Amino acid sequence: MIFLDITSGPNWLNAGDNAWQLTAATFVGLQSVPGLAILYAGLMKRKWALNSALMVLYAFAMTLVVWTLFAYSMGFGKPVGFNGGNFLNGIIGIPSPVLLPGSEQGQANIPLLTGLMPAFHFPMSSLVYFQFVFAAITVIILGGALLGRFSFKAWMLFVPIWITLVYTVGAFSLWAGGWLSQMGAVDYSGGYVIHVAAGISGVVAAGVVGPRLLKDRQNGSPSNLVLAIAGGGLLWLGWNGFNGGDPYFANADAAAAVLNTNLCTGTAMVAWMFMDVFLKGRPTVGGMINGMIAGLVAITPGAGYVNGWGALIIGLAAGIIPWVTMYKIIPAIKALRGIDDTLGIMHTHLFAGALGGLMTGLLADGGMIVYTATGKDTPVAVTGLFYGNPHQFFVQALALGFIVLYDGIATFIIIKLVGLVVPLRMPEAELEVGDQAVHGDVAFDLLPVGGEA
Repeated sequence: MIFLDITSGPNWLNAGDNAWQLTAATFVGLQSVPGLAILYAGLMKRKWALNSALMVLYAFAMTLVVWTLFAYSMGFGKPVGFNGGNFLNGIIGIPSPVLLPGSEQGQANIPLLTGLMPAFHFPMSSLVYFQFVFAAITVIILGGALLGRFSFKAWMLFVPIWITLVYTVGAFSLWAGGWLSQMGAVDYSGGYVIHVAAGISGVVAAGVVGPRLLKDRQNGSPSNLVLAIAGGGLLWLGWNGFNGGDPYFANADAAAAVLNTNLCTGTAMVAWMFMDVFLKGRPTVGGMINGMIAGLVAITPGAGYVNGWGALIIGLAAGIIPWVTMYKIIPAIKALRGIDDTLGIMHTHLFAGALGGLMTGLLADGGMIVYTATGKDTPVAVTGLFYGNPHQFFVQALALGFIVLYDGIATFIIIKLVGLVVPLRMPEAELEVGDQAVHGDVAFDLLPVGGEA
């Protein structure tokens, strides 16, 4: 009989931190599969329910392949020009696989952050997987703007190219010690790297691909709103891993981030619901889900940097401002009315993420300690404008501008190049029929039991 000592291992390994990191990563993975898969299927017309879910499944799997082969190291590895000190030193890492024992079982590290934060207490494989689920959900969110007309073949090409050339740049610049983080910009868990990136990229791609059929836009009744609520619930609770895992330690800041996340989300959902009730006449499932998502997104840049009052204020703003942009401002701008952003990610991700990042620059409380030990005399803390540090708001605005410009331009180029290889839109016949024509299947079997109709 073989007895295993679960406490054995290298002295840098902390079983509690490793367990939480893997658990948090699993929570984030569940946000995509099945979370966003069933949320998209529930919100889309019945004829597009299956295609929408399959786009999520494909993106999740393909991202993992390119992530382990080269994209992880581009986002978090040894930087280009590490020894030369050139400009690329702060933009992107050298592509290489993370498939060998040393990069799976060795101690996790991010080269440019070594010595600037505590050493990780878990192996590289935990870090690689944790960051993978963030990359995957980003391109999946982006896809929400393209549902109902984007060719599956085009999606097959777009996903790995976008992850490689767009996502990795934002991740390295803000999270891996790149140029924006060197200037002091912060993004606690992806308000910029994930949500603004997905939002601006989705809007640009939707503008290039063109709108759904007119009848699908005019009559887009959801296939299953209870299913959508279930997907939204997975998204909400999965966010505990999204923001709770990003301190990289099972510490007090992780707990504060989880509480702030839920407080902001609940506040934003209620605020959006009040806007619906008093300005549109009634609460709706879609409205409450939008408010929930806007709150989740808005707190993400500052979940562990702001205190509970800050989370409450951000939640109020996230429930009101994206509502106003969705129903009042954008419909009044002629140039933007023609962009068919299927699930409204412009409002719930682009605008909510931008709002949260800028408000972090205002409301970050220096009393919230992110890392309890850094090898320095003082702990790491972030202080916003309202607490005496105007520089923080400036660099938050700079980081927002960079993500919007780079990701928007890069996505435009990528989608145009993909269009040279395969058509971006489904053929007219497939647009008319939907899932049955595209995949040979339907999401819901409506035939009588026992035979044909």
